[in-house]
Order: sequence, then C-alpha cells, then structure tokens
Amino acid sequence: MEPGLVGPGPYRATRLWNEIIELFRAGMPLRKHRCRFKSYERCFKASEAVDCLHELLGSNQNFGPEVTRNQTVKLLKKFLKNHVIEDIKGRWGKEDFQDDGHLYRFPPSSPLKPYPKKRSYGKEVIKFPDWNETKAGVSQEHIPVKSVTMNSEMWYKRHSIAIGEVPACKLVFHRELTQKNIEEIWKSMTLSKLQKVLGLDSLDEVLDTKLVNSNHIFQNVYNVNKLGIVTLEDKSKELPHWILSAMKCLANWPSCSDLKQPTYSGFERDVFKTIVDYFGQMKEPLLTFHFFDIFVSVLGLLQNHSKAVEALQISCLLLPPENRKRLQLLVRMMARISFNKDLPPLSESTKTRILMVQAFSRCILCSKDEMDLDELLAAKLVSFLMDNYQEILSVPSSLKSSIEEHVVHLQRVQVKYAGADTDATFPPPFFCHQISTDEFERQRATGSQEPLAALLEEIVMNKELSVKDKKKQLKQFQKSYPEVYKVRFPTPETEAVLFPEKNKQKSRLLTWALKKPFQPFHRTRSFRM
Repeated sequence: MEPGLVGPGPYRATRLWNEIIELFRAGMPLRKHRCRFKSYERCFKASEAVDCLHELLGSNQNFGPEVTRNQTVKLLKKFLKNHVIEDIKGRWGKEDFQDDGHLYRFPPSSPLKPYPKKRSYGKEVIKFPDWNETKAGVSQEHIPVKSVTMNSEMWYKRHSIAIGEVPACKLVFHRELTQKNIEEIWKSMTLSKLQKVLGLDSLDEVLDTKLVNSNHIFQNVYNVNKLGIVTLEDKSKELPHWILSAMKCLANWPSCSDLKQPTYSGFERDVFKTIVDYFGQMKEPLLTFHFFDIFVSVLGLLQNHSKAVEALQISCLLLPPENRKRLQLLVRMMARISFNKDLPPLSESTKTRILMVQAFSRCILCSKDEMDLDELLAAKLVSFLMDNYQEILSVPSSLKSSIEEHVVHLQRVQVKYAGADTDATFPPPFFCHQISTDEFERQRATGSQEPLAALLEEIVMNKELSVKDKKKQLKQFQKSYPEVYKVRFPTPETEAVLFPEKNKQKSRLLTWALKKPFQPFHRTRSFRM
C-alpha cells in the first residue's frame, strides 16, 4: 500500500491514524521469535517495531523526516493502548511500550477509528447594508432623472445592461457603514478566502463560524506595531515582563540587554526551562481548541508551499489578539534560537531545533479531547511555522486590499440603471455550497447565455441606431462574446441580411462597372473651332 498525501478536509487526524495503522500492518516484518524457551510465530521485537514505524513515518509525506525516534515510541504506546498491537500473551490497554526486546504481535484485526457523525454547525447569515435602502432624509423623488445613452466602452464595463437608450437612472445611497458592519465584512470575506484556499466545498465540517470573532480579525489586521506584532488594547493580557525579558535574552543571545544580573554556567538552560514551564501551564494552546481542525486541515497543503503559507496567514487572523501576539513572539524566539550558533546547547542529547519543536509544539497546537496523533501533527505544523514565521504571521496584503476596496465600494453613492441590478463588481461575499454537474451546466447556460442572446437581439432589432453605430456595437459584442455571436450569425450571409440596401447598392455599382469598362476619350468634330 503506497502512502499518499491526506489533503485538507474534515476528520483529517482520524484519516491519518487509520492510514498509519494500515501501512504499519502491511510493512512490519513478522517472523518466529523465542522467549524463555518458547517459540512464538508471526511476532516482532519492540525495537524492530520502532525501526519500522520510524522509517515509515519519515518517508511519509504527511509527517516527514523530522519525526524523532522518541515520538515514534510514544505513538507505539498509543498503538498498544488502543489494541493496534498486543504483547505475545495478548495483553494491551496500557502505555507501557518500551524500545527494547519485548515481543509483540498484531491482533486478528487492528481497530480503525470510525469517523464521527457529521457535525452540523448552524449556518451564520451575515447581513450587509442594503443597496436599495436610501439614506435617511433623502428622497428619490427630488433626484433629477434623464435618459442616458451608453457607448460601447460603457457597455463593455456594464454588459448586463441593454446597449443603447437606457430609459432612466437613479442614485442609490447607502446607509453609513458602522464599525460592526465593517468587521462582519472582514469576517465573511476572510472565511470565504480561507475556504477557497483550502479547496473545500464548505467550512462547516472543520470550523464553527459562529465562534469566529469578527473584532479579533479586525484588531489583528490594524492594531499592529512597525514590526507587525499585535498591540493589545487590554494591557492585562500582555505577557509578564519577566517572561518577555527571558525570551528576549535567548532570542538575542549573547546580547542580553534587559538582564542586569550576571550570568553563570548553565544560565541559558535555566532561562529556557523558565519559558517552557510558563507556556506549558497554559490551559489552552495558542491556536485554541476551536481551531484545531482548521489547522490540521492546513497541514494537507504543505506540499504546496505558497498555498500552505496563505492558508496559515488567514487562519492565524482568526485567533484572539493576545494569542496571536504570544504566537508571534514565541515562534520568533524559537526560530532565532534554532539558528543562533553563539548560543550554547540547551540539551546534551537533543539538537536545538528538535528541542524547540518538542518543548513548545503542545502549547501551540493540541485538541481538547486528546488525540493519538496530536504530537506528530503539532510537530509538523510548528516546524513549518518556524521556517516561515515572518510570512505566516504577517497580514496577507492581497486579502487586506481586496476587503478595503470592497468597503470603499459599498460606501460610495451608486448609479442604478432601470432594468438592471446593482453593479456587481464586488458581489457580497457568501459561503459556497456544492451543486451537481447538471445543475452547474444549467445555471451557466441560463445565467449567462440567455441574457447575452437577448441583449444581442435587442441590438439587432433597434431601429433607432444608425448603421454605423449598429455595426460598431455588433463588432464590440462579437469581440467580447464570440460564442453567443456565432449562434445568432453562423455565416457571413446571415450577418449581411442586416444591411440589405447597402449590399444591393454595391452589387449594382459593381455590375455597371463590369458591363461598361473604361473607354478612352476621343475628340469629335463638335470640339473644333
């Protein structure tokens, strides 16, 4: 069985768990072993299981080579607890697996985890200011209305409106956008973008959108300092000064400007332990329990670097501002420590980078109900965060500019033409729902082809247009929508029927020219003097 990348979507952790079990059962060599003068068929040593599973996880693109042997042992302990394996006497249920010579075997069938029942998060409807609501104190009756003739350039921009004489137009005023309105727009468009990047039909099964706080997104975007670090309005939620000093000390080692006291041998290890203890006592991880599934889904995009970075950028905007700030400071410190060659080793047996991942992965990502792959998934995410923290923990500029443009667009006074819907350059964001292929084809045909065909027919039948203007508009239409134009005019002859008189005149002129070729001038007697 070939390992494959488990992409984004609901229950990704469960899918990974089941895949690893199947791969392990298929790849673990089984043979005869002796223990205390007795032979056991189809079993394996604990150390052999660690070797096999460690190699399997390292070559699996869902986990990668950064999985340590210690993490592999912890996973095998969970295998024993969940009866994926058992000892040669049939015992299981405890996490007492060790990397030694004890013998284990597979039960007749290793239990795969069932997928939970489909979660049904209630759909949240976000209301936007109505285009048709007039501003208080302004009457549409007193607004002058006159006919407007649209040229081809205007039509190209607003092709949903009939070309030619537009009967009337009116100004559409918007109500003032409140701060709450703007924050809800940020929430809706941010979630829509996240859904698109993840490639999901809906976010319902990986995120409860009701738990997404629109004000958090807004603060994470606009309440930042020059370095892009979030500034908190509530100063009581800041990190304690002594923790900030300790983090700055290791991040800027050996320049510990904040620390006045002298250092000693092993000082940096004590400082590191203080930081680990502080973050380890938190009741909830920095990425929060609510967003566990969405971040696990993002892990399915790590093979596509740019998409993974974009998805994590957006996902981190959903965090409470205090969590985002702590994450920014912590990951920046971890990355600097990992690449700081002047900092003495913080562990005798573990490399600094691996130590950073092991020490802080659980305080960054874990589930509320302890899951069997929590540690491996968190380690994978934290490693990627460390390598790309400057990009991931910055505000995505494209998203920010598109939302700001949309807000400005909503605040403008709009001109609404009779018989046409409001300009849909920036449609209100909404959550997509999957439809069948047949329904998609039907909507595409009825939603675009039929109105365009009707528009073309209106141009053709408009007797008030001059021949020159009609040809100009038809040429513009043909350039913009060649398929619709070809259906109406499949051959040049069908197009020529529109201008019969001119064609007939040309034909007569050509016939006369053929019948009477040019004759040279001859002088006659009448010209003599």
